[in-house]
Amino acid sequence: MAKNETEGTGAALEAARRDKLQKIEAMGIDPWGSRFDDRSYIGDVRARENEIVTGEPIKLPPKWEGAPERVEIPTSGPQVRVAGRIVLQRKQGKLIFLTIKDWTGEIQIFIGKNQVGDAAWELALCFDLGDLVGVDGEFKRTQTGELTIFASKLHFMSKSLETPPDKFKGLGDPELRSRLRYVDLAHNDEAMTRMLNRTKIVASVRQTLAGEGFVEVEGPTLHAVAGGAAARPFVTHHNALDIDLYMRIALELHLKRLLVGGMERVFEIGRVYRNEGIDQTHNPEFTLMELYQAYGDYNSMMDLTEKIICNAIKATGQNFVIPWGGQDIDFTPPFKRLPYFEALAQHTGIDPYNDAAVIKYAKEIGIENVDGKDVDVLRNDIFEEKVEDSLVGPVFIIDYPASICPLTKRKRSNPAIAERFELFVRGCELANAYTELNDPDLQDQLFRNQLKGQAEEDSMAKMDHDFIRALRYAMPPTGGLGIGIDRLVMMLTNTTSIREVILFPLLKPEVFDAR
Repeated sequence: MAKNETEGTGAALEAARRDKLQKIEAMGIDPWGSRFDDRSYIGDVRARENEIVTGEPIKLPPKWEGAPERVEIPTSGPQVRVAGRIVLQRKQGKLIFLTIKDWTGEIQIFIGKNQVGDAAWELALCFDLGDLVGVDGEFKRTQTGELTIFASKLHFMSKSLETPPDKFKGLGDPELRSRLRYVDLAHNDEAMTRMLNRTKIVASVRQTLAGEGFVEVEGPTLHAVAGGAAARPFVTHHNALDIDLYMRIALELHLKRLLVGGMERVFEIGRVYRNEGIDQTHNPEFTLMELYQAYGDYNSMMDLTEKIICNAIKATGQNFVIPWGGQDIDFTPPFKRLPYFEALAQHTGIDPYNDAAVIKYAKEIGIENVDGKDVDVLRNDIFEEKVEDSLVGPVFIIDYPASICPLTKRKRSNPAIAERFELFVRGCELANAYTELNDPDLQDQLFRNQLKGQAEEDSMAKMDHDFIRALRYAMPPTGGLGIGIDRLVMMLTNTTSIREVILFPLLKPEVFDAR
């Protein structure tokens, strides 16, 4: 169909809907609805199925001579009131059957002209797919056994001027689902279930941490210094103070300041912003949970990570073996713990402690600028290239090279190793944790080493001097943990794209017709 024909069809459909809108107004009914008290959720109504009473069979005369004898089994049930969106509609003479849905489920509505009267029948003839309606009626079964509300009174809640997508085909284009999330949620049961499960997962994280004695706090989203992660920030400007500020790239440094102040177990679930690429597991704006526990270490963080994830799985009603991306993942605790250097050896076949072997292997697999990089950076390049995708997990990769972990405490037995872990599942990093560095002099030195060579005007080259000052007031030995909430939701809802678990992911601006 040519574009102008498609537009013409759309215009005709909208005109038909607007015509019904005018008819509703002419009846003296507000087509945009009003307060509707005492309604029940559809899911709660369906749960009252046991209140339906089945009567004795009634024999009815044949509809015509020679037709078989008819038997009707009457039912009766409670009076209910519901509201929802029309997703199916069919008319049979003086009968209309609707299926309406709210966020708890859907149910059939029976509208008979004789049962609702002429005025309500005329209103029902103005119903379109996508409209929001309210219904009072008796909840019982049809002769075929389907749970149905037999309408006695109709209410109009809101007119849909747009034609909804096909109930069974839905919105096929993933980008369209993200852009029209309101349509996706309204007409795609999977999308609604996924997002409601997200809320259950986040609530479970909060509940688990509250049970462990953590308190939830809120840090600033505008930072004078972008710190806590190696990521490029978004830059903005504050007019009154005439200063540049940065959307936060991490929650870490302000939460640690609170530990210095004596708040011993703190966490925040909040948005962070990184001015980087977009792919299946990255969105420039995402939700991060970070927590810090005084007198803990990375071992206590591993135990806590298992508890957070396992409780979140239970909150979604699943067992510990769950599907993701076509394969099952077994989250039964305890999760495997594998040293970083051991993982390198297993998946590359080289001696990861041999610098010359590492450099040679990096060149063989095409790592860029090998000669200009620190050997520990090369080890990590190799790890990301050859190891991460092979980690089925869940597996804690522990004990990273200290030189690539500037915020992490070193092992007393081997200062070249940092007490850090990352949790991997099917090659995707799900959690990152440290035994936190609390030596202010060493932290100052490591920051300076990390920033060395970067342009002074670069926002990533600024030192957070106040954080160093805070450490000088003594931060307790601490375990810290970060979990990407969006990725956790992906794992626990069998979703392979981060866009599908973020209500409104970043998209290119849509161009609208100025007319």
